[in-house]
Amino acid sequence: MQLIWLRSDLRLHDNTALAAAAAKGPVVAVYLLSPEQWRAHDDAPCKIDFWLRNLASLSASLGNLNIPLLIRTAAHWDQAPQVLLTLCRELKISAVHINEEYGLNETRRDAEVAQALAGEGIDFHSHIDQVLFKPGSVLTKTGNYFQVFSQFRKVCYSRLHFSLPGLVPAPVRQAPTSIASDPVPTHVEGFERPGQALRALWPAGEQEARRRLDTFVDQQIDYYQSERDFPAKSGTSQLSAYLVAGVVSPRQCLNAALQANRGEFESGSAGAVTWINELLWREFYKHILVGYPRVSRHRAFRLETEALAWRDAPQELAAWKQARTGLPIIDAAMRQLLETGWMHNRLRMVVAMFLTKNLLIDWREGERFFMQHLIDGDLAANNGGWQWSASTGTDASPWFRIFNPLSQSEKFDSEGRFIKHWLPQLNDLDNQQVHNPNRRNGGDLFSAVDYPAPIVDLGQSRARALAAFKNLPKRQDTAV
Repeated sequence: MQLIWLRSDLRLHDNTALAAAAAKGPVVAVYLLSPEQWRAHDDAPCKIDFWLRNLASLSASLGNLNIPLLIRTAAHWDQAPQVLLTLCRELKISAVHINEEYGLNETRRDAEVAQALAGEGIDFHSHIDQVLFKPGSVLTKTGNYFQVFSQFRKVCYSRLHFSLPGLVPAPVRQAPTSIASDPVPTHVEGFERPGQALRALWPAGEQEARRRLDTFVDQQIDYYQSERDFPAKSGTSQLSAYLVAGVVSPRQCLNAALQANRGEFESGSAGAVTWINELLWREFYKHILVGYPRVSRHRAFRLETEALAWRDAPQELAAWKQARTGLPIIDAAMRQLLETGWMHNRLRMVVAMFLTKNLLIDWREGERFFMQHLIDGDLAANNGGWQWSASTGTDASPWFRIFNPLSQSEKFDSEGRFIKHWLPQLNDLDNQQVHNPNRRNGGDLFSAVDYPAPIVDLGQSRARALAAFKNLPKRQDTAV
C-alpha cells in the first residue's frame, strides 16, 4: 500500500505525488496537525482555518475515489518521523510519497522522515510540485543560484521554450479499502477561528480555485499589467492563498495563462506576460530558499546589511501594526490586512518600505507581523518581498530609492476610493485632502476629521534612512 503525506498540496488534480502514489496503488492519505510548529513559523489563524477548510473539501473528493484520509498529530515536526513510522507499520505501507517543500525546517523534517523509514525498508519518494523547475536546476554558468531575477527569468524562458511542464491526471477510483477516513477538525487549539466575513472572502476547495483562475484568464488577465497596481480595482487574480495551500498548482496557472495568450509567454498580451512573470518571481524566491538557506534563519541576504542600526521604536511599531500612522494609504492597507487576511501587492511594498525606511525598524518585525496575519503567508515570497523593500535582499530595491507614501497614494488611489473604503472617517475629504488630512490649506483640515497626525516627518525620516544605509560597510560575498 502507498501512503501520500499531504502538506501544502491540498488538491486532487495535477498533484504529482498523489498521481505517482495512485499509479502504484492502493493509496491512503495522511495529514499531520502540527500546532507547535505552526506557531513557531508564525502561521496566521486565518491561514490555518483556510487550510483545514480546504483539507475537508479534499477529504470529500478523495472519499469519492475510495482514498481514505487520516489525520494524525505531530505537534512539532521532530515528532513526524515516529508518527509516520507508526502509521506505516499499522497499515503495512511499502512507500511514502511527498511533494517537496523548501524551507530549511521542511527539508530537515523530510530528510529525518526518509531516514526513519529507510531503517524499516520503506521507500520514500519526493516529487516536484510547487515549482516549475527543481531548485538547483536553474543555475548561472558558474553553477551558482541566481541572485538577480531578470537573469533567472531568462533561463526559465529558455527552458519553457524547450519543454513546458505538463499537467498530471487526477487518480481514478480505487477499490474500497477497510480503512475509514478521520474527520477533519474545524479548528485547532491556539488558533482562533476567524470571523465569517473573512471566511466568506476565501471559499475553500479546488472548484473555487479553478473558478477564480478561469474567471481571471477569461476576463481580467489582458488588463493585469495596467490595473494590478490600483488597490481599488479588482486587478489581481486573488489566487495567492490557493497557491500557497496547493489548492491550485503553478503548472495549472501557467497553462491557463498560456492558453489565454495563444501559447506565448514573451509576447502577445502584456497582461498575460506580466502575470507569468509574477509566477516566476514566486519561483525565484523558492529557489533562493534552497540556494541561500540563511534567509530561512531570519538572516539578511545581503550580509553587510546586518550592520544596519535599526531603531527600537515600540510605539511607532505599534502604530504601524494598528493602522494609526496618520498616513491614510498606510493605515488603509493595514486595515485591509487585519480584516481580510490579505493585502494588495503594491501596498505590501509601500507599507514595508515605510516601516523599514521611514521608521527605520527592522524588516524582520514586519515580516513576522505579516506572517501572523496573512492567509497567503509563504516564507519564500514574504521574506523575499520584505527584504526587497528593506534593500537587504536579493535583487533588492536600491537603498536610495524610497517610496513616498503620499505620492504612491496619489498615483495609485487618486480618488481615494481605497482609502475611504477602509478609513470611512475620511469620506468627506476631497481627492486632494484624503491623501494627507493633516496638510494645512487655508485652514486646519486635521481638526475636522477623527484621524491622527502623522507619526513621522517623511522628509526627515527619508534623510535618516539614507544616512543609515550610506554608512554600511562594503558589500560582502553572498555565495555562502
